[in-house]
Amino acid sequence: MTAPAAPPSVITNAAHDGAPKPRLSVLIPFYKESPSTLLRALRPVAGVEVVVLDDGSNQSELTQDVLSTIDAIALPVTFISLSRNEGRARGRNRLTQAARGDYFLCLDADMLPDAPDFLTRWLAVMDSDPAVVFGGFSLQQAPTDKRFAIHRLMAAKSDCLDAATRRQTPEKYVFTSNLLIRRDVFAAQDFDGTFTGWGWEDVEWAMRVAQTFGVQHIDNTATHLGLDPADILIRKYEQSVGNFARVVQKHPEVVATYPSYRVARLIRKLPLRGALRTALRTVVHSEAAPVRARAFALRLYRAALYSEVV
Repeated sequence: MTAPAAPPSVITNAAHDGAPKPRLSVLIPFYKESPSTLLRALRPVAGVEVVVLDDGSNQSELTQDVLSTIDAIALPVTFISLSRNEGRARGRNRLTQAARGDYFLCLDADMLPDAPDFLTRWLAVMDSDPAVVFGGFSLQQAPTDKRFAIHRLMAAKSDCLDAATRRQTPEKYVFTSNLLIRRDVFAAQDFDGTFTGWGWEDVEWAMRVAQTFGVQHIDNTATHLGLDPADILIRKYEQSVGNFARVVQKHPEVVATYPSYRVARLIRKLPLRGALRTALRTVVHSEAAPVRARAFALRLYRAALYSEVV
């Protein structure tokens, strides 16, 4: 029998005590990686609080690093620490329960605002009472190490798109890395806690929300600092297969319009798909191959994985 999880530990900093109810709650989950760089980059703005969730890291040095950081910043902060990992969807749902603002701004721990008035811009967006707004990704401050070259290339092509481009398929380009959500919208549609592992829980949420509330896009970007080497990307794609299958089951008409789905359907018809995946992995790991070829092989590898569930 599995022992029940210990109750969450909740700690607030000095700036939180006596602070008025905020308009905006910045929600930052993390797991075994410190959000301190992001916390220090968030310039204090009236009407903003931060809620941070350690989703079961159980690392005392990491906890002390975060506590030292929140003690040193002027923004009101609530720090929640879980003894057991709940996953990306459930963790973000828990963050909203602790938040006091009328709006939530979801940020990943490995993001960094690109503009010094990043939070002020979001407050101005809230004045028009939008339901859901995505601010966009960038690589402006991301590392340029050679081992991240594939991820940089793929992110630049697929993720770091301007608002005008994202608006063409608004629900597709919604990620919980720089996402503004009105409280009542999230009360009506929270994240599906049955999603486990990595990927797709935010896109699936956007598919549901877009039907009722719509999704807007602006250019108020944050840099994704957490680029991964090829082997980590492969591992994440492998972990995402079950989540992708769940999205296909719940929203077949929407997913059918995605190029990755169409390629997966084509690969599904091929014999020896296991051999194809092995060959593609070999190309991805080949340091001698051009980066563009390795990135293309990785995209095909992801589609080959998804071909088993379409």
